[in-house]
Amino acid sequence: MAELLLLNGPNLSILGRRQPEIYGTATLADIEQAVTDELAGAGWKVRAVQSDSEAELIHAIQDGYDTVGAIVNPGALMIAGWSLRDALASYPRPWVEVHLSNVWARESFRHESVIAPLASGVVAGLGALGYRVAARALVALVGA
Repeated sequence: MAELLLLNGPNLSILGRRQPEIYGTATLADIEQAVTDELAGAGWKVRAVQSDSEAELIHAIQDGYDTVGAIVNPGALMIAGWSLRDALASYPRPWVEVHLSNVWARESFRHESVIAPLASGVVAGLGALGYRVAARALVALVGA
């Protein structure tokens, strides 16, 4: 069965209680289940990894070359995660960058992602729904 890599970066383990006015009330477990449900029709399963460590996220990418695609919410690593960027540059499948909030409606330091130029697409500002949108896009891109 095909697997999708669902990668979540720093501070995303506390979704649901971390600034819900910005990030919503869905927990990371809720999001993982929503992506799993979204991909069920394509016959894909989800390999979910969350870490506050950039090194662990890099290892997950390198260990995930056998996946069909990836959804990546780098959190604040979008700003200066150059090692994460390098790992994603070598990832051999399509992937979508996701942000729960509209980063361009927030502080100016959040307006540029060092990884976005490598992504197949970027979804921002749709809350937890953005992960489902990214999953649908990847199914279409991969051609399941």
